[in-house]
Amino acid sequence: MMPKERMGWREWVALPDLGISEVKAKVDTGARSSALHAFDIRPFLANGTQKVRFKVHPFQRNEIDTVETEAEVFDRREVRNSGGKAELRYAILTSIELAGQRWSIELTLTNRDVMGFRMLLGRQAVRGRFFVDPGKSYLLSVDR
Repeated sequence: MMPKERMGWREWVALPDLGISEVKAKVDTGARSSALHAFDIRPFLANGTQKVRFKVHPFQRNEIDTVETEAEVFDRREVRNSGGKAELRYAILTSIELAGQRWSIELTLTNRDVMGFRMLLGRQAVRGRFFVDPGKSYLLSVDR
């Protein structure tokens, strides 16, 4: 078994399938699933496949830089936000890159405008890959 790397409670990651070269993610082992700030979410059918088109502001406090992207819908599920309120969200499968590794994660789409981070990286996404050091930041990436 390969030793796991330590990661900080926040890291810069890439979502290459979505055209997002960098987004700051808060690593939250208390959250089961991962979430990405998305808005203008529009479902559509393409050759019989359910897809979703959406926009992302990948940088905090920056509403100018916008990525418009689309993905196949993996699921639609009810998720409880940090305030305990249930919300029906689209879930997609996409690749993530961090520390020279690339793997697939489930990602729910939600408006995180009022949240401090554009992305939340939940425990399912990091399980078996990293140990999270809650007292450190950017152990696998560089703060920008």
